[in-house]
Amino acid sequence: MGKRREHALCAFCLTADYFLTKLHDMLSKDAPLSDPTALARFGKLDVVTRLVVEGFMMGQHKSPFKGASVEFVEHRQYYPGDEIRHIDWRAYGKTGKYYVKEFEEETNLRCYLLLDCSGSMAYAGKTLSKFDYAKQLAAALGYLLLSQRDAVGLITFDSKRRDFIQPSANPKNFGQMLEILENAKPRHETAISTVLSEVQPLIKRRSLVVLISDCFDEPEALTTTLKQLRHDRHEVLLFQVVAPEEEEFPFSKPTQFRSLELRGHHQLVDPHQLRARYLEQYQEFCATLARQCGSVHVDYLKFRTTDPYHLALGAFLNQRTRPGRK
Repeated sequence: MGKRREHALCAFCLTADYFLTKLHDMLSKDAPLSDPTALARFGKLDVVTRLVVEGFMMGQHKSPFKGASVEFVEHRQYYPGDEIRHIDWRAYGKTGKYYVKEFEEETNLRCYLLLDCSGSMAYAGKTLSKFDYAKQLAAALGYLLLSQRDAVGLITFDSKRRDFIQPSANPKNFGQMLEILENAKPRHETAISTVLSEVQPLIKRRSLVVLISDCFDEPEALTTTLKQLRHDRHEVLLFQVVAPEEEEFPFSKPTQFRSLELRGHHQLVDPHQLRARYLEQYQEFCATLARQCGSVHVDYLKFRTTDPYHLALGAFLNQRTRPGRK
């Protein structure tokens, strides 16, 4: 019985080693990890989230929040059932054996992920929609923070607050977040500043607030509510998610434009007459948003739906770990 159990364990170890090697080889090629639209074809949100974050962590070769939310203790040999994200790939490269990093259980950071689920986020163009990109980014950020033993929560909204999960470092809590993200649909109008004012009293402890949105709201009103969050000593980071078509306006033939938030609102326009004016106003809108965020010490990052997720994760870590943060 003992030998049979030992053989079974060895077979399981070999299978796990094979899977880890294949996963490492696939992720090392950076394809299709660099293409959000191709990644979406993998199916469920949890699968894509793991691929994105595990690939990103392998590229880091270290705990991105080392010395902040977790404290490294020691290495030990990998055993079946250990989390893949804790494998030290640098040690594997030197020894040919799998070792995992052990960390002290600490939770210094509480993060609220705020996801815009309004109708304008449904725009897709030739890529995946802004909403699909945004919810995958939210899931990846949550998984990354959870892997560092940080507490992560979720708030979804459109014209009003929808789902609300308090921050927790419990994986079951993250499972609930993934389920909400998987089933969420973009609809209704946008009211970012109104929702932020409603959410502010619910965030009682000092936290990191990450807003993911296309930011189609009045910049002045949005900045006012972001300033209130900063006044409460929260760190605030704004991810603006845009479609390439919104930045380039590549239309050449008369096109029917319809509102994704107001039913029945549509208009036929000649793109040649509209393009220059549209691009000027759009660029001014983004510049104003970035400038006003800077004035209230809110970190502002803009990403297209074609940008690899690892760029957004890297920018997030750079903002979190840079010296002199207020």
